[in-house]
Amino acid sequence: MSMITLSQADKIIEAIIVRARELKCRPISVVVVEPGAIVKAFRKEDGSAMMRFEMAMGKAYAALALGRSSSLVRVRTEQRPLFMDFLFKASQDKIFAEGGGMLIRAADGELLGAVGVTGDTQEQDEALAAHGIRAAGLKTDEDCANLAHPVRLNN
Repeated sequence: MSMITLSQADKIIEAIIVRARELKCRPISVVVVEPGAIVKAFRKEDGSAMMRFEMAMGKAYAALALGRSSSLVRVRTEQRPLFMDFLFKASQDKIFAEGGGMLIRAADGELLGAVGVTGDTQEQDEALAAHGIRAAGLKTDEDCANLAHPVRLNN
């Protein structure tokens, strides 16, 4: 199994922060994790609120735990509250079902890790996460859905 490198994680984080400044977003915090939710890198902009690490980590954890972006985890929470309540408890409340967490994939679709972004709206956090992944030359699940032989994404 491959995992994200420190160089790739740094590129993702740097691209996200640069883009957030261009868009004049509120202060951003970003975590990149390996499979298993092991922190590879984290940055918190000046002015970020106190619990931003926990929020970013919860979004990345949600993406890994359910094999989909955290915004889709949020949809699942609305559609199947009993199922998700079980998962929240089973994960000891590590899952944060709000947009901004995305899986990071290699060019061939192999899972490398996840990124969690927090600080602005969940839609903006999600867009920043995708931007950072692509800026590092890696793929999102959306990108992998377009492969000639797409990786089977968890449903």
